[in-house]
Amino acid sequence: MIISVASGKGGTGKTLVATSMALSLKDKGKVQLLDCDVEEPNAHIFIKPVLIRKEAVSIPIPKVDETRCNYCGKCAEVCAYNAIAVIKEKVLVFPELCHGCGACSYLCPEAAISEEGKEIGLVEIGSSNGMEFVHGKLNVGEAMAPPVIRKVKEHINPKRTVIVDVSPGTSCPVVESIKGSDFCLLVTEPTPFGLSDLVLAVEVARKLKVPCGVVINRTGLGDGKVDDYCYGEGIPILLTIPLDSGIAYLYSRGTPLVEGIPKWKETFLQLFSNIKEIVDGRDSQD
Repeated sequence: MIISVASGKGGTGKTLVATSMALSLKDKGKVQLLDCDVEEPNAHIFIKPVLIRKEAVSIPIPKVDETRCNYCGKCAEVCAYNAIAVIKEKVLVFPELCHGCGACSYLCPEAAISEEGKEIGLVEIGSSNGMEFVHGKLNVGEAMAPPVIRKVKEHINPKRTVIVDVSPGTSCPVVESIKGSDFCLLVTEPTPFGLSDLVLAVEVARKLKVPCGVVINRTGLGDGKVDDYCYGEGIPILLTIPLDSGIAYLYSRGTPLVEGIPKWKETFLQLFSNIKEIVDGRDSQD
């Protein structure tokens, strides 16, 4: 089973929940943790893996042979991202805008465009006390996170329970991370900003046809509108975590919650059990 841990809003506690669940499951069976927040991965700070392998991530960028090009402009016409332009007798390529789709080279009538790899990040693979770990790192200044996320997800082990730590927001990297999950756990906080972004995240999960449930972090803060929204939408609230300075202190020290306060391990095991029950029930209905 693949469980993605996401949120519309940054700073809600996704990594807290993802690492706590993964570490709780570690002793109960085979588990794998993927950190797909490739712009600022931080799960490794808490589980302290031994990284044994690195893989570069590249995307194909067009290279124009101007001895063959007749400057017809077809390449610029088919590029959906404005990454290539034809000006008089000159072809301009903007690598920062290129998505590596290959349309320009495929449709060039003169076969004047080839492709060369541009490295945009890397994937690191390792383990932590028997738990498999994979994370991606997008190079500084690069804007294309999805190719790195896809490379991370290529390492999903179908024989293990997979926990995916997703980046904040609801943009392309989040969609790429959640896609293909059996369940999406949305971590939020009981504030107006938390609710606003939760609504957007729920819409993404529903568009992807991935069932979702909610974890409310820092309860005791804000109001009860998140609860009201979840009840009104029929979204299960699977866990609440109180606003607790002790939890915040552990997090600031890079200590996983279930190691700093061991009683939380049973709570996260029960959370996993509840998710499994929802997924199994959905599969039986299908």
